Amino acid sequence: MTYPELSIELTGLEMNNPTILAAGILGTTGASLKRIASAGAGAVVTKSIGAIPEQGHPNPSLVALECGLLNAMGLPNPSYKEFNDELMTAKEGDIPVIVSIFGSCCEEFCEIIEGLEGADAFELNLSCPHSQQYGAAVGTDPVLVEKITRAAKTTASVPIWVKLTPNVTDIVTIGEAASRGGADAVVAINTIRGMAIDIYSGYPILGNLYGGLSGAAIRPVAVKCIHDLYRALDIPVIGVGGVSRWQDAVEMMMAGASAVQIGSAIYDNFTVFSEINEAFLTYLISRDLIIDDIIGLAHRRVEQ
Repeated sequence: MTYPELSIELTGLEMNNPTILAAGILGTTGASLKRIASAGAGAVVTKSIGAIPEQGHPNPSLVALECGLLNAMGLPNPSYKEFNDELMTAKEGDIPVIVSIFGSCCEEFCEIIEGLEGADAFELNLSCPHSQQYGAAVGTDPVLVEKITRAAKTTASVPIWVKLTPNVTDIVTIGEAASRGGADAVVAINTIRGMAIDIYSGYPILGNLYGGLSGAAIRPVAVKCIHDLYRALDIPVIGVGGVSRWQDAVEMMMAGASAVQIGSAIYDNFTVFSEINEAFLTYLISRDLIIDDIIGLAHRRVEQ
C-alpha cells in the first residue's frame, strides 16, 4: 500500500515513504530487491558492489547476539560488470534503487559509476569496518573522503550519498568532508566494530576474528551521530542503525534524519517496512503532524 501523507523527496528522488532497505542485507539479486519493494519500502540500497568479484571472508561470517547481529561478510559481490542485469530487474520494483559501491581509490569508484547504468543514486561505502583497503580504511580520513566524494560527484549524473563510519573520534569531521566533496546526503551510521569469543573453546567465533555490530544495541549511537550531523551540515542526513519499530524511526527523524534505513530487523520480520509505515502514519494523524514537523524536532525543542 502507498500512503500519500508519507511521500517525501530526498536528493531529488521521489519516495512514497521514508523507509529504505539498508545496504548489505539483501541486494545481490534484483529479485530480492523487488521483493523488498513489494514489502513496502520507499527505496532500496543494494549490497555493496566493487570493481572485481569478491568472495568475502570465510565462515562463520554472521553470529546472532542478545543485543543484535555481528557480521564479517567481507563485501562479497559479483563486480559491477556482472550486476547491470540485476540492477535492471531491481528497477522493476518501481521505487528508487540506490547502488552501494566501494573501492580503494577515486579511480575505482569512478570506474564502477561509469560501468553501472540505471542507478537512481550511488551510496559510497566509506564505512565498512571489516574489509582491508576498503570502507572505513579510507572513510576515517577526511582528506580521502572529500577527494573520493568529489571524484564520484563529478563522474555521476545522479545523487551521491556517503555512508559514514561511527568508528572515528568525530563523525562530524568526516561528514563535513563529504559535504565539501559535493555529497548530496550522508548516511549515518554503519556498524560498530565488535567481536565474539566462544567461551568453551576460546576461539573467536567469526572467521575474520572481528566484525560489525548492528541492531538495537547501536541505535543510541546512531541517534547521537544523526543529531550531531544534522546540526553541522546543510545536506540531508539519512539515519540507519537499529530501526525495527515505528518509534525508532520517529526518534531518528526527531534527531534530524530525513529518512531511515532498515537492515537487521528484516531477519526477523520481512514485513517491517509496511508495519512501520502504517504505525507512523497513525502517529502523524493522531498528533495532526506532517513529516516535516518532526524532522529535527529535538533541536527546536532545545532552542525553545
